[in-house]
Amino acid sequence: MYSRISVRALARVIPSQALKASPALATSARTFATSAMSLEAKKKERVKVHFPGALDSHFSQVLEIREKMEPIDTFRVMDTDGKVLDPSLEPKVTEEFATKIYKDMLTLNVMDLILYEAQRQGRISFYMTNAGEEAYIGSAAALDAEDEIFGQYREAGTLLYRGFTLDQFMNQCYSNDMDLGKGRQMPVHYGSKALHFQTISSPLATQLPQASGAAYAIKRSGRKNCVMCYFGEGAASEGDFHAALNIAATTSAPVIFFCRNNGFAISTPASEQYKGDGIASRGVGYGMHTIRVDGNDVWAVYKATEEARKIAVEQHKPVLIEAMTYRVGHHSTSDDSSAYRSKKEVEDWKRHDNPMVRMRKWLESKGWWDESKETAHKSTQRTAVLKAFAAAEKRKKPQVSEMFNDVYDKLTPNLLEQKKELEELIKKYPEHYDTSNYAKEH
Repeated sequence: MYSRISVRALARVIPSQALKASPALATSARTFATSAMSLEAKKKERVKVHFPGALDSHFSQVLEIREKMEPIDTFRVMDTDGKVLDPSLEPKVTEEFATKIYKDMLTLNVMDLILYEAQRQGRISFYMTNAGEEAYIGSAAALDAEDEIFGQYREAGTLLYRGFTLDQFMNQCYSNDMDLGKGRQMPVHYGSKALHFQTISSPLATQLPQASGAAYAIKRSGRKNCVMCYFGEGAASEGDFHAALNIAATTSAPVIFFCRNNGFAISTPASEQYKGDGIASRGVGYGMHTIRVDGNDVWAVYKATEEARKIAVEQHKPVLIEAMTYRVGHHSTSDDSSAYRSKKEVEDWKRHDNPMVRMRKWLESKGWWDESKETAHKSTQRTAVLKAFAAAEKRKKPQVSEMFNDVYDKLTPNLLEQKKELEELIKKYPEHYDTSNYAKEH
């Protein structure tokens, strides 16, 4: 620190009157400044190391033991009341663009509420809500429609923004014969080839190295696209996280790693999960561009993703974004968050830093939204969600034979044998193998 303080800078800090009044102070100041200049001169004389493992380092005669680095700031555009803090950051977007983002946030809330209650009623087996983290939809708005997405499980809003229909959401959650995943996945494990959204997997962090590989493939193909990979801070404790970042950094793969740091890895708070400066500091450690952003601020998330995409696509370099947010809902329908945090804490977050409120207030300040539009959209979307919900619930399960398909391009001899054996068992014991709720075989 001292080596950065010049005599001139010192003079600005200590008034000349004080130096004249106190000879001792003047002597100390000169000694301090001389030492600073000496350290600065020595620094300039330092020799860079020649070891291949750390080419940007310099030799030093000072044993330096570091525990912490300077904390990374959190970028924000709006305050908690939806007011843009710096006029130069005012989003230059159209009313249609901005209201689509907010409408999708509202629709996501409506869908979450209905499907969460459906699980509690035993009508679907599992569900995860997005409450408190809806601002990540801003990241979807900053991507190209052909950028590949690898999600974790709380990115339904990204699919919604890209055009995944309510019917498709409901069919997947019900695992019926119209489910694009053919009934082979748990609810909320969405996927869409048409929308460049890779099917979600339950095992934590598996999507991270896959994203690095996909990004490298895009780079080699010459496509002007990138990969967006979403994950939570809990996944950053998995080995796959470290492997993925190192692969992406060393191959200069065009991938954006988007960490939703919502404070909890299921029931484990961030304070017990890691030390150091969050997840963002790890990006710097792997030598990649890194951004920390207010994850409850739609426009901050949008701007950060927009800039990250430029780096990924134009420079073929990976970027890590850490979006700081707070999970208002339970981790999933298998969790009761009241066991590890107070209800007051959750309510305080909902009142004081709500991404929905911030976005709505910004829209209202532009004259693009009001209470009548809010009520109308919620009502319309609730009707639409319930209609899709009812239709999906009535559909049959996929054909029984679908359990054998898509593992290989063509059924292997052992699979053909197993399929034949099952068909014979169903035919022989229909009272034990009721297939009336499954779609008929062609």
